[in-house]
Parts: sequence; C-alpha cells; structure tokens
Amino acid sequence: MPPLDGIELVEVLATLANPHRLRVLAALLHGRAYVSQLARDLGISRPLLQVHLKRLQAVGLVSSELEISNDGKAMNYFALVPFRIELTPSSVLAAARSLEAPSRTSSTHPHRKA
Repeated sequence: MPPLDGIELVEVLATLANPHRLRVLAALLHGRAYVSQLARDLGISRPLLQVHLKRLQAVGLVSSELEISNDGKAMNYFALVPFRIELTPSSVLAAARSLEAPSRTSSTHPHRKA
C-alpha cells in the first residue's frame, strides 16, 4: 500500500476506530469467509456486518467476490487485502501537509479573479 495522503489516512483511521471492524479484520486473517458464516462467527447480524464490510471495502482493506454455490445460492466472500499502515511523526506530517489549503495569494486559486 503506498503512503496515504491526508484524506485517505483520516478515512482509514476512522474506519479502524470501530471495534466491530477490527474484529472483522481479525476474523479474515484466517482466510476468506462468506457473509453469513462471518456474521455467525462474530455474533453480529448480517445487516450490521454488511455495513462494516462496505466501509472496510471502501478504504481498500477488504475485497469481495460473489460466487454461485452448487445449489445456486449467491455467496459473497470477503477477504483481507494485505496492507501496512505506518503511522510515524513523519508520515503524519506528510499526510497533514496534503490537507493544507492552497495559499490565498496563489494565482492558480480556482475562485480568485485575475
């Protein structure tokens, strides 16, 4: 995973700031799982699990693959996407710099009249 810019870092950290999502990631360390089985393993409802999986997928921490079972049921399998997030003072500084507003004196400011 390449270094995250400020917005990406905020989104990933906000996503990881939920105990259910951390439990989902931990469960997927054992291998991919389909939603119903994962919900049973974690002791949460499928609708709640779907919300958490969508959030994890949106920031690129899990992936999904829809498969059709032998009996014709659609089964959505989720898997952990390998990632490494290095949170150091220098990575935080770089991410914060990407969030800085453009200079007010900049001639390229989109709302500034020439």
